[in-house]
Amino acid sequence: MDEHPTAMQEEEVLGKAYDSRLMKRLLQYLRPYTWQVALALSAIILKAGADVLGPYLTKIAIDKYLARVPASHSPFDRWLSSEPWAGIAQIAFLYVALLALAFFLEFLQTYFMQWTGQKVMFDLRSQIFRHLQRMHIGFYDKNPVGRLVTRVTSDVDALNEMFTAGVVSIFEDVFVLTGIVAIMLRMNWKLALITFAVLPLIFWATMIFRTKVRDSYRRIRVAIARINAYLQEHVSGMVVLQLFNREQRAFQRFSEINASHMEAFKDAILAYALYYPVVEILSSAAVASILWFGGIDVIRGTATLGILVAFMQYAQRFFRPIQDLSEKYNILQSAMAASERVFKLLDTTAEITSLPVPKRATGPGRIAFEHVWFAYRNLPPEDNNSGAFSRAAQGSSALSPRPGEPDWVLKDVSFTIEPGETVAVVGHTGAGKTTLISLLMRLYDVQRGAIRIDGVDIKEMELGDLRRRFGVVLQDPFLFTGTVEGNIRLGTDWIDDEAVERAAEEVNIADFIRTLPNGFREAVQERGSTLSTGQKQLISFARALAHDPKILVLDEATSSVDTETEFRVRDALTRMVEGRTSLIIAHRLSTIQRADKIIVMHKGRVREIGTHQQLLANRGIYYKLYQLQYKDQEAPLAPARSTPEVSASADD
Repeated sequence: MDEHPTAMQEEEVLGKAYDSRLMKRLLQYLRPYTWQVALALSAIILKAGADVLGPYLTKIAIDKYLARVPASHSPFDRWLSSEPWAGIAQIAFLYVALLALAFFLEFLQTYFMQWTGQKVMFDLRSQIFRHLQRMHIGFYDKNPVGRLVTRVTSDVDALNEMFTAGVVSIFEDVFVLTGIVAIMLRMNWKLALITFAVLPLIFWATMIFRTKVRDSYRRIRVAIARINAYLQEHVSGMVVLQLFNREQRAFQRFSEINASHMEAFKDAILAYALYYPVVEILSSAAVASILWFGGIDVIRGTATLGILVAFMQYAQRFFRPIQDLSEKYNILQSAMAASERVFKLLDTTAEITSLPVPKRATGPGRIAFEHVWFAYRNLPPEDNNSGAFSRAAQGSSALSPRPGEPDWVLKDVSFTIEPGETVAVVGHTGAGKTTLISLLMRLYDVQRGAIRIDGVDIKEMELGDLRRRFGVVLQDPFLFTGTVEGNIRLGTDWIDDEAVERAAEEVNIADFIRTLPNGFREAVQERGSTLSTGQKQLISFARALAHDPKILVLDEATSSVDTETEFRVRDALTRMVEGRTSLIIAHRLSTIQRADKIIVMHKGRVREIGTHQQLLANRGIYYKLYQLQYKDQEAPLAPARSTPEVSASADD
C-alpha cells in the first residue's frame, strides 16, 4: 500500500523561507547557550572584518611602496615604516596575522555553533520523545510511526543545519558583503558601480535557480518519505511477501519510487550545474569590466594601480557570498517547514492527562463500570463529556444512540469487580472485550458514564498512580531490545535479581531461561525475534508478576500459544491470581472456567453474568460459545434454569 495522502501533503509543503513567528520560537532553544552563541557571533563579525581587510592591505602595499603614489594615505600609515623593504615586510606580516586570526575565529565559530546545534538537537529530540510518551493511544491510531520518526530525525536534522550552517553563513555573508560594498564605494564609487552592474543578471539567475531547486527539494522530500514508508511496511511484512511470491511486484514498485527520488535529485544537480557557472561567468565579466575601465583610469592617472588590484580581489570575493546566500535560502526554507511540522506535533495536546490535584484511591481495589458508553470516534463537543450522561436515570431506552452519533463500541456497560475476585470477560470478536482494558488503563477516556476504583473516578486519579496498580499481559507480547532480565524488570529499580528469578519461576519460564548461554542476561533482539511466541508470552507473565500488581489484567494472553504452553500458562495463572483482583479477557474458555464470575459481552453490551456452571445451565450466549469449543468434552447438562446472576438471554 502507498502511504497516507495526508502525510504526503504535509511532507510536500515547504512554506515561506522566513517566518518570524517560527524563528522567534526556535531562538528560544538557544537561551540556555547564550554565551556560546554570543561568542560565535562575535567570531563571525571579527572574521568578516579580517576577510575584508586582505585586499585593502594589497592596495596599501602597491600604492605606498611598489608603485608609489605621493598623495596616497591609509589608516595604517602611523604604524608603517617609510622604508619600502620594512613596510612591505610589515604588511606581509599583518596579512599573515589576519589569515591566522581568521583561522582561529572560524574555529571558534564552527566549534561553538556546532556544539550549540548538537545541544539544541538533544533538547528538541528529548522534548519530542517526552511529548510522544504523554500522548494517548488514540493519537497513534491517526499518526503513522514512520511519520513520527521523521519528526525526530530528519526534521530535527534540518533545524540543526539551519543553526550550524544556514543562519551562521547568512550572518557571515551579510557582514562580508556589507564590508566589501562600503570599502569599494569609499575607494572608487565609479568602479564600484561597474562591479554592481551585473547584480540584476545574477539576481535574475538566482530567482530561477531558487525556484527550480525548491521544486526539486520538495520532490526529493516526498520521495524519501515514500521510500521510508514503503521500506517500513514491506520489511515488516516480508514473511507475507515471500509466502505469496510478491517479491518481483514489490521490487518493481520500489524501483518506481526510487526512480522518482533519483529524477528529483538529477533536476537539483542540473540546477546547481547551471547556476554556479552562470554566476562565475557574470563575476568574470565584472572583473573584466573592472580591468578595462580601471586600467583606463590608471593610465589616465584618475585611479591608482593599488585600487585596481584591490577591486579585482574584492570583485572575486563579492560574488561568493551571493552564491552562498542562494544555497542557504533553501536550507532556511527547509528548516522553516521542518519547524512548522515539529511545532505542530509539540502543540498537539494530550487528550488524557491528570488533574492538577488528583485524587488517590486508598481502598483494596474495587473496580466498577457505571453505564459506560464508548466510541473510538469522538462525539461532537457538546456530548464529549461524562456530564452528557445525565440521561442515565431515564432508563436504558433513553441511552440508545441518537441520530448522528458514532458507532458505539460499548453501550451502557455496567459491572463490578470486588477485591480479590477473578473475573473473566468472553464474547465474539468485536464484542468490546479489549476495549474494556483500554478504558480501565485510561488509554482512552469514556464518552459517557464512569469507571471507578474504590469509588474514585479514574479521570480524577493521577495516571502514574492508576497504572501502577495494574500488571498487564497483552495478546501480542512485546519485548524490547536488551536482555531477558531487562525485559522482566523494565528499568524498575526496586525489582532486584532475586525478584526477577522468582517471577520467572512462578510462571514456569525459569528453567528455559537458565538453558540459554547467558541465562537471564541473554541478549534479546528486536521484538524478541529469537524466541517463540510462547516463550515471549511467559516472559510477559514474569514481567507483570515481578511488578507485584494489586490488579492483574490478562488480555487474551493464551490465544496465540500452543497447547503445551497453554497448560504451563494455566498453571502459572493459578498462582498469579492468588490474593489479587484479576480481570481476564479470553477466547479459550478453558483458561477461565474457575473464575469467580464470567461476564459475557455481545455487540458492545453485557449480556450475561455468572459462574461457569450457571452460564452453562442458562444455555445462552456462553453456552453456545462453550459448545463450539468443548461440545464433546462434557456430559449433557441439565435443562436450563434461571439464575439471579444472568442478566440477558441469548436471543441475539
